[in-house]
Amino acid sequence: MIKTTTFYTNLRPLFLTFTLSFILLLSCNKTSKPMTHKIWGYNSEIILDDFENTTINESLNTFKSKVELDSKEATRGKQSLKVFFKGDEKESGFVIAPKTPWSIDPNKKYCLVYDAKSLNGESSFITVEVENDKGQSTRRIVNIHPNEFNSYFFEITTQKEDIESGLRDTPPAWKTDAIHMKISGLLYQIDFSKVAKVSFYRSQGLKDKTVLIDNIRLVESPERDPNFLKGIVDKFGQNAKREFPIKVHSDEELKAIADEELKSLAEYTLMPDRSQYGGWKDGPKLKATGYFRKEKYNGKWALVDPEGYLFFSIGLANVRMANSTTYTGIDYTDEKIKYRDPEDVTPEDSKGIVEVPLEIMKTGYVANKLRNDMFLELPSYDSPLAKHYSYRKESHIGPIQHGQTYSFYRANLERRYGNSFFEKWVEVTEIRMRNWGFTSFGNWIDPAFYHRNQLPYFANGWIIGDFQKVYSGQDYWGPMPDPFDPEFERRAKKSIDVVAKEVNDNPWCVGVFIDNERSWGSEASVNTHYGLVLDGLSKDMNSFLKQKFMTILKSKYKSIADLNKSWETNITSWEELEKGVDYKKHENFSVGMLADFSVLLETFATKYFKVVHDALEKAMPNHMYLGCRFAVWGITPEVRKSAAKFVDVFSYNYYKEGIGKKYWKFLEEIDMPTLIGEYHMGASDSGLFHSGLVHAANQEDRANMWADYALSTIDNPYLVGAHWFQYLDSPITGRAHDGENYNVGFVSTTDIPYPEMIKKAKEINSNLYTRRFGNIKTEEK
Repeated sequence: MIKTTTFYTNLRPLFLTFTLSFILLLSCNKTSKPMTHKIWGYNSEIILDDFENTTINESLNTFKSKVELDSKEATRGKQSLKVFFKGDEKESGFVIAPKTPWSIDPNKKYCLVYDAKSLNGESSFITVEVENDKGQSTRRIVNIHPNEFNSYFFEITTQKEDIESGLRDTPPAWKTDAIHMKISGLLYQIDFSKVAKVSFYRSQGLKDKTVLIDNIRLVESPERDPNFLKGIVDKFGQNAKREFPIKVHSDEELKAIADEELKSLAEYTLMPDRSQYGGWKDGPKLKATGYFRKEKYNGKWALVDPEGYLFFSIGLANVRMANSTTYTGIDYTDEKIKYRDPEDVTPEDSKGIVEVPLEIMKTGYVANKLRNDMFLELPSYDSPLAKHYSYRKESHIGPIQHGQTYSFYRANLERRYGNSFFEKWVEVTEIRMRNWGFTSFGNWIDPAFYHRNQLPYFANGWIIGDFQKVYSGQDYWGPMPDPFDPEFERRAKKSIDVVAKEVNDNPWCVGVFIDNERSWGSEASVNTHYGLVLDGLSKDMNSFLKQKFMTILKSKYKSIADLNKSWETNITSWEELEKGVDYKKHENFSVGMLADFSVLLETFATKYFKVVHDALEKAMPNHMYLGCRFAVWGITPEVRKSAAKFVDVFSYNYYKEGIGKKYWKFLEEIDMPTLIGEYHMGASDSGLFHSGLVHAANQEDRANMWADYALSTIDNPYLVGAHWFQYLDSPITGRAHDGENYNVGFVSTTDIPYPEMIKKAKEINSNLYTRRFGNIKTEEK
């Protein structure tokens, strides 16, 4: 095997000096000492708790955790709070909630600030939530660094310009040594003139962690730099205002880095224990069918490659250009660019670059000056790099609904490889994946990889169209389709036929995902659990779903009186029920009502999965159905039960630190192979303004967190794979779809791999199969 970082050896001395200093800083085991700097003046400060009393304040309560006062280390006093967070719990932490809410001046702007240090040489990913007296709250996330105290902060007074920026989160608006916590969810303007409680917790953490916390306070915000969002992006799509280890400073430097990597990749060889499909060549030889399939072997679920070797799918998702574009703040007056074919089966988010004719580009105007001013340099329309402009007709969320976009990633590929950049990118990406020890791609890869037969892949399709919709009440990505609408069945067949044609019965295709993170509901409450049923019951008989519900209910109950007795309701007639009854805000549900709701929900889900299964069975009989990639916030037992009847492999997107035991206990009940479709971690030393859904302290810590997650899947007997989301970082100014501007890539926007991630991937992946299956002697079956 070659050395991981060969292609970095010729970088400029400044780069090496910065990197070595950075590594030395991380490796020093410093003893803690009181903080001597201030992040800003302590004017208009409200101390929520400084832990200087002899006992813990009665307004502080713990949940699934333990706290104690610590007199050994503190920042602005003699004591701090030591918090013992428990891993593998839904939530573990503490809340401070005084009898009377804290009041702050509504005419001033405030930040929540605290000092913290993670113990035992480990970082700790936590959430901090501030709630007002009306029950409205904002959540922020951060990784508490080990070894020494830092101050952590976020503005509880969200500014209008932050929301209008189109970024999932912005850089700090003033200079500070404190670490900026990032939004978990979306930015909203909330009235925090009365703060009712503040919570610190870990959500489904993988390990127990111990953190010192001190001086929790509300501090008046400094004056914002009016230009803090201006000129923040250089011509490479990087942070223009700060240095970081793999930052590129010139075209020549970028080309030199690419040339060095190509030399190292030329020495590539496949890991010696792998079959041509990435299966375990040194392991047992099972039945070969010529396609991927599933089998339980020695008590552990596994995939089996076309040659009959045990296969575990570990890889990277979203290896494509579709999500690499970001809004420039320009739009066009020419409306032709906004036309969309109603029969299109691919959501705009999954499309690649849309070529914009020059005559339409010439109608451009500044539609969002705040966005447009973020960029130091965008190519002129007569530049060779203008081919990387594109257009988005719609956004999922954000202040910009449509407009011009640009892909810095594609432009940087052209700088690296010249005019044939796309073909070279495909080739280099494949070699990287196998060089780094990955056995497959994840979901959402460019179809250009489909028939090169270099790496197994997963196909995907979406069912979109003008069919009836149903709302669960948790419709972040949009409402559910009504599976009883004949138009849904037509569109499912149409979409799957397109996927089948793209795959063309290729044995390198492991299987097919259809849809993603659908809004099935959650077990947080009865209303969210049965949201789809409640919405269905509120509809009239023009609804196909309502027609099905009425058939079920009338077949069970001889009269409306019988239904009322079971439901404890006063519906006057079947006709009233047919017109629609609204129980969405109902608080008390009878046992009989809940039992029927469960049946109706299972009926809904069963129809959905059957329609998809039947279409796949007909069009792609040799490929596995891998489900719809459930989100942890959108799944219920009835839906799992329905899916189990039709999918070959379950799939979940799980953005946590790893696979624990408590949440995943249900795997023992369903006893089916399961695949993790998405997870990631990010760090702020990438230069990006948001680290992602899970935060690491730095790139080395991120690599270790990736390893912890990967090993937790490899060690789980029900899991057959895990796919990291995604191959490349989000654009620094947010992907056009929804503003995500995360450090989630194995490569940067300049297509430079993160050395720490690659080193750790090779380490874990080289022992993948022996760790998963043990040293089993090869045998015929």
